[in-house]
Amino acid sequence: MKTIQHNSNELIIRDCGLTGYAEILSLQLQLLADRQADKIPNTILLVEHPPVITLGARKSENKLLADEITLKNKGIEIITIGRGGGTTAHNPGQLVIYPIVKLKTLKLDVPQFVRLVEQLGLELLDKSGVIAHRQKGLPGLWVGKEKIASVGIQIKKWVTMHGIAVNICNDLTIFDYIVPCGLENVKMTSAVEQTGKQYNMQDIKKTAAQLCGQLFR
Repeated sequence: MKTIQHNSNELIIRDCGLTGYAEILSLQLQLLADRQADKIPNTILLVEHPPVITLGARKSENKLLADEITLKNKGIEIITIGRGGGTTAHNPGQLVIYPIVKLKTLKLDVPQFVRLVEQLGLELLDKSGVIAHRQKGLPGLWVGKEKIASVGIQIKKWVTMHGIAVNICNDLTIFDYIVPCGLENVKMTSAVEQTGKQYNMQDIKKTAAQLCGQLFR
């Protein structure tokens, strides 16, 4: 785990490599407490996760299409967390961006912050050759009618955690086991599926870090 960009005392961006979801969740909670106490500046984590399905706070939106034993036998972990939104899936080749940010430092309210996180995803995809868009009333980012990024934010004492997961070159079959974010009949897509290009995740992270440095200041 390394710091890949540090803009004075305003923002730290950390590349967490390929790290288990539970470990990153624990790190987020520690950083959240430190940010609430002003022990650290705003911090953003960039990470890929081993295969995992996460269940959100709203149980009605958590929809699995396979039983937990089947999923565990396929090497997919299942974790319940406190963020908004329903069921999501993470695996290598998907970039997950976790901003641990005190909202008042950006002079943003909650809806504005969510849009900022979405803007980060839109610009990252644009630089990767994919034109994505928001869809009114639906979370995440879309290419046509296919979903390419999921957004889920949790805020405690005006400090944010969780964030956005952008499908770059990950195995999309993991989404066959869930109803993404509780939305029926949604097909997931990725940058590689849209463009046919090969992507280097370290290059994607460098681009994401540059964008974070521009947007979260």
